[in-house]
Amino acid sequence: MDTAITSNDTADDNPEIGERLRALREEHGLSQRELARRAGMTNGTISLIEQDKNSPSVASLKKILDVYPITFSEFFSIPDKTARETFYPNEMLTTLTDGPLLFRVVAGEIKNKKVQILHERYEVGADTGEEMLKHEGEEGGIIIEGKIELTVGDAVRILGPGDGYYYDSTIPHRFRNVGNAIAIIISACTPPSL
Repeated sequence: MDTAITSNDTADDNPEIGERLRALREEHGLSQRELARRAGMTNGTISLIEQDKNSPSVASLKKILDVYPITFSEFFSIPDKTARETFYPNEMLTTLTDGPLLFRVVAGEIKNKKVQILHERYEVGADTGEEMLKHEGEEGGIIIEGKIELTVGDAVRILGPGDGYYYDSTIPHRFRNVGNAIAIIISACTPPSL
């Protein structure tokens, strides 16, 4: 049976599915008629889906996506280029580093963005390294959990939950978890440095 996509199938979380499909088709230089032929569907069905007047079933969506070299998960992770904002669930954050120091970035796949937003996790004793960091830009953040020793130039401060920081990134700086539990920071940097 050709079942329509339900909220459990993630389409309700992606109401612009038709717009995404249209953008994908145009990106591959296909007409609606050619896409319909390759997917074994009617041109009218493709048109209604792209206008978001007809929600495709899982089977229909699979037929369309099989025309391209793209999986379901890749399709649903494509940022909506027509939107002013894109939402990134926890599992869609891009992991930059892992281990005692975990950095995950929002919108990691977007090139030339002007700001970098990070979710940082420091295990007990973890730090950014013996050598101080230094790069162009500005940084700021808020400690969500734990205790962080932040060194910026000659200034050293111990920060805890709710404490914030902001500095010129050209000044040498270093982070270290000095508490007895994992430390979590949400930070932003402009321009991106990682």
